[in-house]
Amino acid sequence: MELQQLKTFVTIAKVGSFTKAAELLDYAQSSVSGQIRILEEDLEIRLFERLGREVVLTEEGKRLLTYAEQMLKLAEETKDSITGSSVPKGTLTIGAPETLSIYRLPGILQEYHKRFPKVKLVLKLGSCCDILDWLRKNIIDIAFLLDTPLNISDFISESMCHEEISLIAGNNHALINKNPLNSIDLDGEDLILVEEDGCCYRTRFESLLAESGARPGSIQEFGNVETIKKCVVSGLGISILPRIAVEKECLSGQLNELAWNAPDFNIYTQILYRKNKWLSPALSAMIELSRKHISD
Repeated sequence: MELQQLKTFVTIAKVGSFTKAAELLDYAQSSVSGQIRILEEDLEIRLFERLGREVVLTEEGKRLLTYAEQMLKLAEETKDSITGSSVPKGTLTIGAPETLSIYRLPGILQEYHKRFPKVKLVLKLGSCCDILDWLRKNIIDIAFLLDTPLNISDFISESMCHEEISLIAGNNHALINKNPLNSIDLDGEDLILVEEDGCCYRTRFESLLAESGARPGSIQEFGNVETIKKCVVSGLGISILPRIAVEKECLSGQLNELAWNAPDFNIYTQILYRKNKWLSPALSAMIELSRKHISD
């Protein structure tokens, strides 16, 4: 099993075609087919199913793809480390939740691309649980998370800034004039919340309601922050979201931040990366630029 074979395999998996992969890699199609045949014989498995002109990964091929991408990335890191190159280049894979990808990362990614055009940036969106799993498996190089301060033995974590959490309602909601608003006042209210998987502020919110004895009238779940805001604007219920996600709508008068008398949620935007990971010039540059943008 050679690196070139793995590179060819990953390229075919991405474009879904031996012919397109051969064009991208500047190989004869017979060479591409030969590399995959040797790889399949070496591993004693079938990697692709041929469906007409298209090819799709078998279950064994899907499992190999994860490892192949990691091996190619490690080979790239090894080469950069040994040659001592200080110019950021290669591929940098970032994991982040939707909220940070929309409200914190765009400015960072824009400046990073402008300053380091030789680095290919890949952004993977997921829940907190997904992102931590990707980091452990070396699928991503760095994670951006919205959570309470994390102290995980395998990772270096750094809290960049404190994030306020806002309870929001539409313009015609009865609670917008109540000040202060206590948790028990939310008894019987319809809630529109982010999907539960790994959302720290939703978990804390529901705990506060339970402690006060408040029971929601109904709970609707959505995976998209923009959808939640539109539902709140239309009067379908109230929601809780990071303030950075609702500032624009609250300033324009589309949404109202309720005067909720609640404790600090202790939520921070954080970056995490593996303790034993080599800090490539590309990764180091991302860490430094993130500190500058988010801390400022």
